[in-house]
Amino acid sequence: MDNDSSIAKIAAILRDEAVRLGPGARLPSSREIMRRHNVSPVTVSRAIGQLAAEGRVVTRPGSGAFVAHQVARGEDPADLSWQTVALGDRVVDEGPVAELLGVAADGVVPLTGGYLRPGLRPDRQLAAAAARAVRRPGAWAMPPLPGLLELRRWFAAQAGGDVTAADALIVSGGQAALTHAFRALAAPGTPVLVETPTYPGALVAARAAGLRPTAVPVDRDGVRPDLLAEAFAVTGARVFLCQPTLHNPTGATLPSGRRAQVLDVARAAGAFVIEDDFARYLTGQAPPSLASMDRHGTVVHVGSLTKILSPSMRVAAVIARGPAAHRLRASQLVESFFVARPLQETALEFVESPAWRRHLAAVHAEIGIRRDALATALAARMPRAEPHLLPAGGMHLWVRLPAEVDESALVEAARRNGALVSPGRIYYPSEPPGPRIRVTHMAAAHLAELHEGVRRLAQALDEVSTNPWSGPGRA
Repeated sequence: MDNDSSIAKIAAILRDEAVRLGPGARLPSSREIMRRHNVSPVTVSRAIGQLAAEGRVVTRPGSGAFVAHQVARGEDPADLSWQTVALGDRVVDEGPVAELLGVAADGVVPLTGGYLRPGLRPDRQLAAAAARAVRRPGAWAMPPLPGLLELRRWFAAQAGGDVTAADALIVSGGQAALTHAFRALAAPGTPVLVETPTYPGALVAARAAGLRPTAVPVDRDGVRPDLLAEAFAVTGARVFLCQPTLHNPTGATLPSGRRAQVLDVARAAGAFVIEDDFARYLTGQAPPSLASMDRHGTVVHVGSLTKILSPSMRVAAVIARGPAAHRLRASQLVESFFVARPLQETALEFVESPAWRRHLAAVHAEIGIRRDALATALAARMPRAEPHLLPAGGMHLWVRLPAEVDESALVEAARRNGALVSPGRIYYPSEPPGPRIRVTHMAAAHLAELHEGVRRLAQALDEVSTNPWSGPGRA
């Protein structure tokens, strides 16, 4: 009975059943329909598929088919405009983060991205670590609220100095850590100092917390302590977000002397320094952390495993002391209780295994090869575009474009040519000083694809340079 008439007959029966049951109700199971009407699984599947195409039912894998909520003919659609008034004028702008997390379409070369490409991720080793972790006693029980003691102890050792496990709080990734820190350390409506340029995810998180990001310039050695002191004095800010190692996007690393100056300036201002140490494992030459140099609770340190392992390894630690630590723990508790224990156990299992050191060595070697390949390709094909510096690690080069180039037009032309880059404008809390792009060397599948991506980008630069009226919105 698997012919078209049988399908139509079962579909008609199920339509009537849907009307009788009403919106949200579950239809009989496929097995029950087969038994009642003596039809095959294929007939039932196609009949349900026909109703789903008509919008009469919705299917939920593993749960069954459910009667859809439909708008009756002649009935006005739901009016949701009232929410505009209820929500007020606060805006959460996800655009920059969504742009960075976008996935390149087939045939497009990704020259942007913040995570390891699939071939370099330790997927098999993580799977093995997860298999061992879930067999640990209590792996599915509630963890200690601040996080597993052994994992907190490991993060404390990574931060260095006299940091202890008692100072560490396990949170769901670096982005969550920044969000907690902003909310815990600064009151809505107050300024927060940030390097300019800086990580767009930090800017949107700060604004979502009701804070006003205020720019402090950087040079080839990172943030300038003299301008940081001036910014504290002018704004009265009590929080400074800093990426002292492989700053995103410039790649700058604060030398030891300047690190001490930053701490002195912040302490004199009675302010916190949020140290976003996201890239510590993306180089073999990371200096001592700011947290290891801090004796007075000035530094709130963020360390994460996401960048070095996998986007789904949402495990990070926030390290703080004193009342700030208490407030951070309270923020974590009221927002999400704790990080899932199996994920914590997996992270601990992996970093305590020999696979961790092998993985670090492989990533560091690949970074060096790709960074040099990208710099060489840019110099050969785009000599008018100048990298800010050649960083000691990381995933990107920060590239200054000729002043006359329309940055938006270049990014769009590159997209049309099949290459994705990050526009510089999204990295600035205020007006950018000129056209910039961030070019990633770790997202392409291999070196040949990386070179092809640069070729397409160079072609786009030639196009916008010879046709200055090709920018978006221009005739």
